[in-house]
Amino acid sequence: MHRTGHLSALFFFTYPSFVMRFIADLHIHSLYSRATAKDSHIASLAAWARIKGVHVLGTGDFTHPIWFQQLKETLQPAEPGFFRLKETTKRDFSSLLQTDIMTEAILTRFVLTAEISSIYKRGGKVRKVHNILFVPDFAAAERVNRTLASIGNLESDGRPILGLDCHDLLEILLEKAPGGFLIPAHIWTPWFSLFGSKSGFDCLEDCFGELSPHIFALETGLSSDPEMNRLISALDRYTLVSNSDCHSPSRLCREANIFETKFDYYSLQEAIKSPCTSAGEQCFAGTIEFYPEEGKYHHDGHRKCGFCCDPYTSSELSGICPECGKPMTIGVLSRVIELADRRIPQFPKGSPAVYSLIPLTEILSEIVGVGPNSKTVGGHYVKCIERFGSELNVLLQSPIQDLAAGYSPLLAEAVDRVRKRLVIRQAGYDGNFGTISVFHPGEKEILAGKDDIFRGRIKR
Repeated sequence: MHRTGHLSALFFFTYPSFVMRFIADLHIHSLYSRATAKDSHIASLAAWARIKGVHVLGTGDFTHPIWFQQLKETLQPAEPGFFRLKETTKRDFSSLLQTDIMTEAILTRFVLTAEISSIYKRGGKVRKVHNILFVPDFAAAERVNRTLASIGNLESDGRPILGLDCHDLLEILLEKAPGGFLIPAHIWTPWFSLFGSKSGFDCLEDCFGELSPHIFALETGLSSDPEMNRLISALDRYTLVSNSDCHSPSRLCREANIFETKFDYYSLQEAIKSPCTSAGEQCFAGTIEFYPEEGKYHHDGHRKCGFCCDPYTSSELSGICPECGKPMTIGVLSRVIELADRRIPQFPKGSPAVYSLIPLTEILSEIVGVGPNSKTVGGHYVKCIERFGSELNVLLQSPIQDLAAGYSPLLAEAVDRVRKRLVIRQAGYDGNFGTISVFHPGEKEILAGKDDIFRGRIKR
């Protein structure tokens, strides 16, 4: 089986204790969160991690009693603060994925995480903020769970809604989970985030008060990227992380983080806190990003009316939908511009590199001309994974000439354009995902004429 050079080539049977390169998706959800896929269980997540090329996953939802019990039954300690599947939990990947697929031998690790939805009153306004909790062991998670269970119902949702001030949530975490940390989630989402236009704050200190120094990282979310966040000087002291926030295993690694450090929880935590070591070595190497326009809250708009506009047009309209006269949902870009004090982004020294990608199924869907969930796209996806080892190897690591020779010149051209950011963007708004395309109308048909793999499958 042909394989090309890739990030995960070092990872076969054991993880060494020296500095190494690995990919982590630290914000996901289980099947016990609302609007999630029924196959979002631990074995399926591990299987899809191999397909995607991810080495560390957040467990998500450790506050949910049933999921927490399943985590204790299916995981065992590995490297400090990391967990792995017990042998009795491992299952045949083909049965899990309902297809016969060969992936690279990545032994996925898990770190205990949970997302909390805090809804409470502060400063005369209702605040709705999501935060991600990280803890190093089950005992710490259990102590946090006991305290949160006395405040609200943890059984109703894997991402529980609690009438708990973010300041108080952080205080509980620091007291009950030594070594734990909190990262505000998808900080620009209009409805549920730290800086959201609907119910957030204008600065982090207003949210976390005197505990603000314990916050050292922020999650950018799908609708923003590091470049947008670096328009705001007040965020310079925070590391920017990116995660998929996936509600289905197949959506893993839409966004993720690349580390180059020792392989354990505490080294990962320190790399997030200080992306460069005192010796100047880059230990938080990069983030994998959605193109932010693809996020479903990038621009302003009104979904019911099908109206979308950029921040400048929205300002001229005073935020009112011209179709119905009602207020639009103010998107992420408008909110960033509102708080920005720079015209050009400035990245602090040692900031992680940024890689903007399109999911492989979306690229294949555009090439073939049928939906990303179709059997045709699925067949090409499986062949690509088997040929190159993982999705991230295709998108990020494999040389373009290897993609052309080993699979398809048309796919190689598409991936090359994505890597060079030569894409066509149509922004999402008010809950509608945007679209990122690679080829102009008629272009792929011309290129496909010389491509035996895709010729005849392009919709004309």
